[in-house]
Amino acid sequence: MLLVDKCHINSEHKMVSDTLQINHHLTNGEAENNLHRQSEKTLCQPLNGSLGEVSSLGFGANRTHTDEESVDILEVTTRDSAATSNSNSHLDVIAKTGKRQNDMTLEDIYNKEYNFDDDDDDSDWDPLEKNIEVLKWFCVNCTMVNFDDVVHCDVCGEHRESGILRHGFHASPFLPEQSLDPNGSELIESSKGSCSQNVAPNNSTVVGFDERMLLHAEVEMKPHPHPERPDRLRAIAASLATAGIFPGRCHPILAREITREELLMIHSPENIEAVELTSRMLASYFTPDTYANEHSARAARLAAGLCADLASTIFSGRAKNGFALVRPPGHHAGVKQAMGFCLHNNAAIAASAAQAAGAKKVLIVDWDVHHGNGTQEIFDQSKSVLYVSLHRHEGGKFYPGTGAADEVGTMGAEGYCVNIPWSRRGVGDKDYIYAFQHIVIPIASEFAPDFTIISAGFDAARGDPLGCCDVTPAGFAQMTEMLTALSGGKLLVILEGGYNLRSISCSATAVIKVLLGESPACNLDDIVPSKSGLRTIFEVLKIQTKYWPALESTFSKLQLRWGIYAFQDTGKQVKRRRKAVVPVWWRWGRKRLFYRVLSKQLQFKVK
Repeated sequence: MLLVDKCHINSEHKMVSDTLQINHHLTNGEAENNLHRQSEKTLCQPLNGSLGEVSSLGFGANRTHTDEESVDILEVTTRDSAATSNSNSHLDVIAKTGKRQNDMTLEDIYNKEYNFDDDDDDSDWDPLEKNIEVLKWFCVNCTMVNFDDVVHCDVCGEHRESGILRHGFHASPFLPEQSLDPNGSELIESSKGSCSQNVAPNNSTVVGFDERMLLHAEVEMKPHPHPERPDRLRAIAASLATAGIFPGRCHPILAREITREELLMIHSPENIEAVELTSRMLASYFTPDTYANEHSARAARLAAGLCADLASTIFSGRAKNGFALVRPPGHHAGVKQAMGFCLHNNAAIAASAAQAAGAKKVLIVDWDVHHGNGTQEIFDQSKSVLYVSLHRHEGGKFYPGTGAADEVGTMGAEGYCVNIPWSRRGVGDKDYIYAFQHIVIPIASEFAPDFTIISAGFDAARGDPLGCCDVTPAGFAQMTEMLTALSGGKLLVILEGGYNLRSISCSATAVIKVLLGESPACNLDDIVPSKSGLRTIFEVLKIQTKYWPALESTFSKLQLRWGIYAFQDTGKQVKRRRKAVVPVWWRWGRKRLFYRVLSKQLQFKVK
């Protein structure tokens, strides 16, 4: 069809002009536009066995609908009485072409079964003109992006239609959502609404949760979902409900919003007013990664209020222990600033509430993979609160960059801040439990707290996309078990970070089972830490021994057992460098003078 159009245009000018004169109602410009419009229209028309009518190409021929396309074309061209013999040759080509196209279907054109001798100019065809949309989906478990042609996440292996939000970690990661329990959804809904009750026996484990905290979410749509999302609470609540733990074995506590007076015990008016201001805005940001919407301020007050009430309830003996299933998290929020996904510092507010209830000394153990810079800042000068943090540090290169081993407290409170900064990623159960055995528990026992709080970030868990460490649910359960021996078992666990839904829901469930009295299956007889972990432990012991005499014997025993093992490869690396700088054969050759000079320079640099 396009070929016929081209043949006429390339014919004698008179032929084209006569054709255009038939369309006397069109101007020259209109006729040209009409050619393009009708040609495009003909391309889109479904035809029954024929290529189309010549008149549809804009030549204006009066024709009848016949079966012979060649006859139609000849009618158009023979109306030019002044056509030359050269034009007649063109007519023969056109007639043959029309005859050949009469038997050709659109499918034939598409499959390119016919190859014409005429040159078609395809220079204006650009295959990149059409934007190809690449379909993607984000994993509900870890939020990583995947292409549409895969069913399982390339990062965590979770199925695209996983039922983790309905059944928690009990749902299969390899299969689409299936009903594990006909009442499963009812259990999850009841866990959201059960917090209106406030009945808990004295020996019970209480859980603080309110579904209004799910309204805190990022409004602005970005290329990647924010890791701190409402699904974190949904997955944990679904896991507890499916297992019959909450509601069931655990008891709820009535949710309330923290008061301004209680917040002022920890935060400055600037922090309180900045968070409150977000309730009048659809979307806002404290830092590029710390968002807020119109519901965030209430969610933060509910989280802080639940933590405060859980602390006072447990310390007063109305409950044995508890778990705060809350968000937004809090341990990065300092006196003035909100940062690191955190608005109000829930652990600090809980410690203040416990002190208001009568606790003289409060222990906060923070095992979130990120250092709790806000909690450290708040209690940096306090001797009534001991803050211990285990986190990735890597020389200050890991967020937030604080928490070095030599940050021990200020203004007479030296030693009441204990930082255990891991020097690499991938730290697992053995390093954490070894640090608990030789640093955390000895210092905490000497401190003798009246109340213990765990800032339980599960982003050090295996599979977390941000933490990239290797702590298992059994490891978290064992650390919880070791802390239950302190402060008469008065223990509050507060959720902080953790962004792999399967990891955090499984780990939180394991921790709550310990609170309920179950013992973790973990062998502590002969734990061998990694070399890098052992070096960190030695570094912390060397610093903290000055403030905690109970560490002296532990430090001496570890030096005798592990000292050579921990630092043996460091000396080898230094020796290799020294030998590599100055070739030994220079010592006997003509360059022995340079050898002596360079050797002295090398010794000077080493000193």
